Amino acid sequence: MRRILIQLDTDPHPSTFDRVVAVDSDVEQLFSYGGVTCDNVEPLVHGAMFTRGPQDLKSTALFIGGSQVAAGEELLARVSKTFFGPVRCSVMMDSNGSNTTAAAAVLCAAKHLALKGVTAVILGGTGPVGQRAAQLLAQAGAHVRVGSRTADKAYKVCNEILETLGTGELTPIAAGSPAEVHLALEGAQLVIAAGAAGVELMSEGSWAGHRSLKVAIDLNAYPPAGIAGVGTMDKGSEKHGVIRYGAIGVGGLKMKIHKACIRKLFEQNDQILDTTAIYRVGQTLVS
Repeated sequence: MRRILIQLDTDPHPSTFDRVVAVDSDVEQLFSYGGVTCDNVEPLVHGAMFTRGPQDLKSTALFIGGSQVAAGEELLARVSKTFFGPVRCSVMMDSNGSNTTAAAAVLCAAKHLALKGVTAVILGGTGPVGQRAAQLLAQAGAHVRVGSRTADKAYKVCNEILETLGTGELTPIAAGSPAEVHLALEGAQLVIAAGAAGVELMSEGSWAGHRSLKVAIDLNAYPPAGIAGVGTMDKGSEKHGVIRYGAIGVGGLKMKIHKACIRKLFEQNDQILDTTAIYRVGQTLVS
């Protein structure tokens, strides 16, 4: 029975990145569809569900991608509702690489810090990767400060994460000015910058003088860096007493997680690989 991955992309053209990763993850047949919405996805899912017997459906899996993470979340919910009983396929959602990137960033931090009780600052915390990093850190027992240019946006994201988790220590903060960022870092051991590409969120001087800070992770691959003084290629290097990771430094683990998750889809037919499940797969790669 050949392993078939059906790529459901919310963008007009299915992601070439996700297609290459699928091929490199031993997928034998890849069917890619663009412009997938909640209104037109059901026939595609039915085609996956009803062409093989329940005992063979572990050889058919679904991958939800695209640049719009909110659309991907909605699509995942709609796909999940289409399944019934044993007639289902495993599905992974990683729109814009948000889940695999957040998982990799948090796991890089966990190499150097015991996350429970840590105070972590997420700059760009209202973006898709920032939100998921905040969720994973809160699940691990960290005290998470979710930063945004406006505190109102951060407050909304904190509430959404708490609705998902049921519990957690999340504090919304304004982090739109150098003074606000400096204040946000007081007493923090970890900072993750997950803002928009090409925007500097923090100067080197802002973090170099914080004695409590142990790990700085910048997920911006395009210059200027989100955290000045953190290089794209940094992977556990130290400066000013702080261990640094750049986007490519995190990217190697992100790719391993992505490929491992694709392979895991074909182990059984009832898996939903969302933020938490993807992080758990990542934990098996670094333990």
